Amino acid sequence: MILITGGAGYIGSHTVLNFLNNGIKDIMIFDNLETGHIETVKELQKISSSVKFVQGDLRNIGDVENVFSSNKIDAVIHFAANSLVAESVIEPRKYYNNNVVGTLNLLNTMLDNNCKKIVFSSTCATYGEPEYTPIDEEHPQNPINTYGMTKLMIENIMFDYDRAYGLKSIKLRYFNVAGADKDSRIGEWHNIETHVIPVILKAALNDDNSTFNIYGNDYATVDGTCIRDYVNVEDLAEAHRLAYLYLSKENCSDVFNVGTEKGDSVKHVFEVCEKVVGKQIPHQIAPRRSGDPAKLYANADKIKEKLGWKPQRTLEMSISSAYNWEKKLASMLDSNVVV
Repeated sequence: MILITGGAGYIGSHTVLNFLNNGIKDIMIFDNLETGHIETVKELQKISSSVKFVQGDLRNIGDVENVFSSNKIDAVIHFAANSLVAESVIEPRKYYNNNVVGTLNLLNTMLDNNCKKIVFSSTCATYGEPEYTPIDEEHPQNPINTYGMTKLMIENIMFDYDRAYGLKSIKLRYFNVAGADKDSRIGEWHNIETHVIPVILKAALNDDNSTFNIYGNDYATVDGTCIRDYVNVEDLAEAHRLAYLYLSKENCSDVFNVGTEKGDSVKHVFEVCEKVVGKQIPHQIAPRRSGDPAKLYANADKIKEKLGWKPQRTLEMSISSAYNWEKKLASMLDSNVVV
């Protein structure tokens, strides 16, 4: 059985769906539902009744031990974490406790139960301010926020656990994630939304009378706005499946960037959103945010070469699927389908 922590969340749920679509059905979702949603779990269980769910918290060692004592867990795909960058700076205690202590509980329980394979959801935030672009896996890691620091600490713990105990891990450092399931069964659903594409689309739907802020238009880029690397969530889910297969076959630890290698400016993303929704979206130019690099995008040569992964979906496809999901989610919320 594969344990997927955080499987009720955005990227975790799409990875569950990818596994199911590829015949990997013996799956246990472990989630505290702090940011994940039981409705997402139920949707996945409609697709396959084999998907099991346990509500639990990695910070509670008893919850973790109960899952392993009651099930034969062969491998773990680990998403569960707090991930709001700004909040992490204000509430570091929360992030070190949940992300680092929770992961230590998971890793120690894995060792106690002779489970020694894990795919870890890391982040490009471990690199900090880019010294060069595109960013490869050898780029120095100097996080500038607590979220990135917690992910880097976990990576280092995993390297140590490999050397000392033979626990093998694949660390996936991914860049900006976008899009939703093409059939709108699941999608991005955050109570506090910070990701640029859903924020733009919510402004388009005008469900909260919001205006989209473009933070800075005077960067040294083609149009003055920040450039980021937007990888489709379904492509990212496929990267997790390939990482799991690679780990199962090769039984060795490694780290891979996951990105499109193509940077898109905020202004261009906004224009594609307007094209997809077919109307103008309320927006304004706001001052730069502190700590926003001008350019941030991946060198993904390593994952292409070793795992055979490459992005399949365009930015417009990501935005189209995200828009379809946002409309469905708004309808669900309006009709009180979601409690």
